[in-house]
Amino acid sequence: MCNLRSFFTPLLAVLLLQSLVVVVSAQGSASTWKTLTGNPPLVIARGGFSGLFPDSSSVAFQFATLTSLPDVVLWCDVQLTKDGVGICAPDLRLDNYTSISQVMQNKDKLYLVNGIPTRGWFTVDFTFNELSLVFLTQGIYSRSEKFDNIYPIQTVEDVANLKPPGLWLNIQHDAFFTQHNLSMRNYVLSLSRRVVINHLSSPEVGFLRSIVKRFNLNITKLVFRFLEPNVIEPSTNETYGSLSNNFTFIKTFASGILIPKSYIWPLDASNYLQPHTSIVSDAHKAGLEVFVSDFYNDVPLSYNYSYDPVTEYLNFVDYVDFSVDGVLSDFPVTPSATIVVSLPTIIELSTVATSSFSCQNMLDCFSGLGKNAAPQVNLSVISKNGASGDYPGCTDLAYQNAILDGVDVIDCPVQISKDGIPFCLGSINLYDSTTVAQSSYSNRSQIIPQIKAGNGIFTFSLAWSEIQNLTPVISNPYSKFELIRNPKFRNSGKFLTLSDFLALAKNTSSLSGVLISIENAAYLIEKEGLPITDKVLDVLSKAGYDDPTSKKVMIESTNSSVLMKFRDKNNYELVYRIEEDIHDAQDAALKDIKNFANSVVISRASVFPESSSFLIGVTNVVPKLQSHGLSVYVETFSNEFVSQAWDFFSDSTVEINSYFMGANINGVITEFPLTSARYKRNRCLGNNSSLPPYMSPAQPGGLMQLIPSGAMPPAEPPNPVLTASDVEEGPLPSNTAIAPVPGGGAAAVPPGPPNGLPKIGACIFLSNLAMLITILLLL
Repeated sequence: MCNLRSFFTPLLAVLLLQSLVVVVSAQGSASTWKTLTGNPPLVIARGGFSGLFPDSSSVAFQFATLTSLPDVVLWCDVQLTKDGVGICAPDLRLDNYTSISQVMQNKDKLYLVNGIPTRGWFTVDFTFNELSLVFLTQGIYSRSEKFDNIYPIQTVEDVANLKPPGLWLNIQHDAFFTQHNLSMRNYVLSLSRRVVINHLSSPEVGFLRSIVKRFNLNITKLVFRFLEPNVIEPSTNETYGSLSNNFTFIKTFASGILIPKSYIWPLDASNYLQPHTSIVSDAHKAGLEVFVSDFYNDVPLSYNYSYDPVTEYLNFVDYVDFSVDGVLSDFPVTPSATIVVSLPTIIELSTVATSSFSCQNMLDCFSGLGKNAAPQVNLSVISKNGASGDYPGCTDLAYQNAILDGVDVIDCPVQISKDGIPFCLGSINLYDSTTVAQSSYSNRSQIIPQIKAGNGIFTFSLAWSEIQNLTPVISNPYSKFELIRNPKFRNSGKFLTLSDFLALAKNTSSLSGVLISIENAAYLIEKEGLPITDKVLDVLSKAGYDDPTSKKVMIESTNSSVLMKFRDKNNYELVYRIEEDIHDAQDAALKDIKNFANSVVISRASVFPESSSFLIGVTNVVPKLQSHGLSVYVETFSNEFVSQAWDFFSDSTVEINSYFMGANINGVITEFPLTSARYKRNRCLGNNSSLPPYMSPAQPGGLMQLIPSGAMPPAEPPNPVLTASDVEEGPLPSNTAIAPVPGGGAAAVPPGPPNGLPKIGACIFLSNLAMLITILLLL
């Protein structure tokens, strides 16, 4: 084990600041906040940056001060040890957040906590000296354990010595400590004589009433913390729900309230938002500030938020009717980015080292930013099957909502029916996106290894009239993590022919173009007698897209032979999709690609490779492609936090910023267009001469440098290099005199990847916002 007590240096602080990202959007103007005071809401870092590091560790506290607003408030859950030392720990019991069960075996005890028998290793049974042998661990098991057993328990004074902009002490169990002959009241009164406490909260009315006259309320704000509505507050014997209707009483001993977010935005049984309550306005009328808890980027949100934490924060800090006065978060970087109105663009090196910010050259980036704000950067936002994160892919609903979200280019992966009708669908296998398996067509299953291993019911086995009657199914790529997409609309929408898709795009002025994807063309032509490329050319021509003044047409394929069919269309952008993850590309391969393509689609892992969900570096694939005159689009961006590396703080906007600012990509292909479209409107991106430090890209590999050598993930072999032989392929079969193979052409031909590269089983939890942490002093 390592005892890491001090590690920040001026150099390290500057490197960490480079990892901060700002997001942005606002439903109304943030120039005048609807908070009680009119000031921007506070960001309160619960246990520091506890979404990444062990709660209440030194690194979590210091990291929060460097990746948040200048006035960030550090939250400490105060517990008392046997000898009366105040420590920061998220619970009375230490076994879930420390190594104590291994260090102090068989020393757990059973106590009544709020009348409930509770067993564990309690702080009241150990002196602080005994706890010096104990190290902090990540208490939420879905988070990374790589930073466990490094950092010791911190005293309240340790945190205060960091000189944070604000210090918030939460006293959760005063009655419990009183039962064990420890006085939390005496402790905080004594502490206040030597430490500035900005906020002091408790869910116990009796405790707050006992200290209200002993504090200077101009220095220390007392905050009454609400628990769940049906829980009984012991001092008054009333439920917290009942107390929420008596703010006049609460105002006699507190200047604010801290409430779970469900008190404002309740959820129905299906996890959708219900209309907001009046509790914020009611509290403000009583002169009480309103702080809100339970914000976590890596816990499933209401389906209304589409797994985007920025959207959730905006619903609390900048809603039409109200703004709360502060938010309590495990990931303070996200509310900081959401709330920011202006931040320093110059930060003195000497002040950063002591976590004291010098605010100069204030820049207003995001206040009042709406959906119609002008883009600040040239970043193409391309949909993936429409807004397929919210609706069944390639349906009218998915495309309509992608347009409403602000997408630049909508996509149509073209499939073809038995009767030769081209239409949009994300997969040639109807199993993947419809309920065909439960339909009367279930007997049309077959095995075609040239297309896909295993059984399938393929689009060319049904006529368009039959496909139209199928029920769409929303994709759920992360269902194994119990992350489900918009179940209320899981089977909504209808599929579109290519002709209908093109008409929709042509009549939408906000779109810059369409992307048409074609796969399996050789098989369809040779085995099924379906000349898909000719069909696409014909529909495009009839829809008027041959006109140079029409919207941009992008033709995408993993096969060069498909793109060669469109080479004569000078106004089309030909896009070569490299399906496999690569870490480099030979010049000969790039020269070949340039002969038939204008741009390339690559995976996120081909930009930022990672190991065990940590970024390990950046490849030279993007600059190499661009040096050969090829634009680079990266796929696929999702909002679900499990799709992102730890370096991105479970925040999809952080990821997008790193790919754009750090890797200089030309566009993103996303299932959630709203997140990317909002990002590119960020006004700060248009101020390259004075770009704020928190908009700087990540330094890949930074977080890994904090991991002890014994806990480092095993090294993985690099992804392959793209070679000329991977790109080369013959022309498509001739369309003349084609006779479909009996039985659908399902001959047993050995399958092979479109680009010829071997398939690599690699984790794709990529991200781009990493912090370079290089200097650690191990004691």
